[in-house]
Order: sequence, then C-alpha cells, then structure tokens
Amino acid sequence: MHLGSIYLIARDFHKSITFYEKLLDMPVTAQNMERFAMFMHNGQCLAIMNAYFDTENPGKTMRQGAYTPTFDDLPAIAEAANTRKVVLNFCCEDLAAEHQRITGLNLSENLTGIKYICNVAPYYYFQLDDPDGNVIEVTGAYAGSIAS
Repeated sequence: MHLGSIYLIARDFHKSITFYEKLLDMPVTAQNMERFAMFMHNGQCLAIMNAYFDTENPGKTMRQGAYTPTFDDLPAIAEAANTRKVVLNFCCEDLAAEHQRITGLNLSENLTGIKYICNVAPYYYFQLDDPDGNVIEVTGAYAGSIAS
C-alpha cells in the first residue's frame, strides 16, 4: 500500500483552491469538473474536494454500494466542527523568507510568528489555518531569534 493523496473536504471549493494556489505558489495540477482539484508536487498529491458538488449535481456522479453518512454525507462533514487533529506540514529552505511571503499574501487571520521547540533536535516552524480551519505548519532552516 502507498499514500495516493491527502484531500480536504472544503466548504468553499474556489476559496480553498485560491488559498492553496497562493500557499503552494503553484496552480492546480488537475481538476475534475468543480468536484475535485489536485496539486501534485514532488510526487505527492494534496487535493481539494468540493463538499457540495454531488448534492448540487446529482446527475454527474454515479454511486453504487451502501450510503454511509459517516463517510458519504460530504455537506455534513464540511459543516462539522474542525477538530484540528490533522496538521499539514510543509518544509521550506528559508523559514524567515517563507513566513514573510505568506504574511504578504494575507491568507489567514491565524498566522503565528516563527516558533522554536527542541526535545531531540532544534525545530523552527510557524502555523496558520486554511479556509476550513485545517492546521498548516511550515518548517525549515532558520537563523534568526524568536520573539516571545
């Protein structure tokens, strides 16, 4: 088995695509109608799933097998509270430059400053959230000082 992709079920498909195009500094790699969009980078796939496409377009998706609300009720999933148990971690070469770039994009009201933690090795990072409240952590090389 191998990881095929990580996909996020989005309340606002276009807002999420715009967010990740800016964050990843790349356009969508492939898109299936207004239902699913993929970002392929270094062999990894991060995708956005439009939570409302299937219910708004019943004639465009054929289903077989038992309907399981826990997995199949995409609008309810999108509207549910985000428990923030999954973190998307991205790495960069220059953490300070990436923080400055993302700050300039004004992507999130919840962008932290650069942080530091050390238990086995030094680890520098900052965090923000996407339009659906998914946590994003960016890590990389950092030579500056940390503001309290």
